Amino acid sequence: MKLVADLHTHSLASGHAYSTIKEMAEAAAQKGLELIAITEHGPNEPGAPHPYYFDNLYVVPKVISGVEVLTGVEANIIGWEGHLDLEKGILRKLDVVNAGFHTRDSGTVEENTATMVKAIASGWVDVIVHPGNPYFPIDPYRVVEAAKEHGIALEINNSSLNPHSFRQGSRDNCLKIAQVAKEAGLTLVVGSDAHWA
Repeated sequence: MKLVADLHTHSLASGHAYSTIKEMAEAAAQKGLELIAITEHGPNEPGAPHPYYFDNLYVVPKVISGVEVLTGVEANIIGWEGHLDLEKGILRKLDVVNAGFHTRDSGTVEENTATMVKAIASGWVDVIVHPGNPYFPIDPYRVVEAAKEHGIALEINNSSLNPHSFRQGSRDNCLKIAQVAKEAGLTLVVGSDAHWA
């Protein structure tokens, strides 16, 4: 398998990443990627950029070092109704909207699944990121079914598989999600969740 795109990366603007957008694109070019999405954390994440940042992303060149650059967000799914932490007027302007659980209390499998399915059904999400996070357990069958129904992708998050990740225990969940997705014919994406070029 040849990876050609990374749809989940962060720059300095996320507040806890350490490279510029230009450095991220240059590193992507060195790795042979054709496309990269810069997806800073949504405003509910500590240290994340102000909504104005996302509104101004049109100034970022569409190609840097030969790599196509997509503008995006890693939005936080907030509350129990599946809402995102960035207003729809800004979401509409972005190339890719990733969404996942971050700055919230974990619920039961039923609560987490229902909330994620509502976010999927909202029409504002392109990719659900790190759905294998064991801190927010979900029913992979229901999430895969909803993602397929609404035409969105689920991510296998490379950072979650890192032995030093704060999402320890993700590996088995990611394998289960991948298996269920394969059986359902659902598109998966692989995201680095890179915070360094």
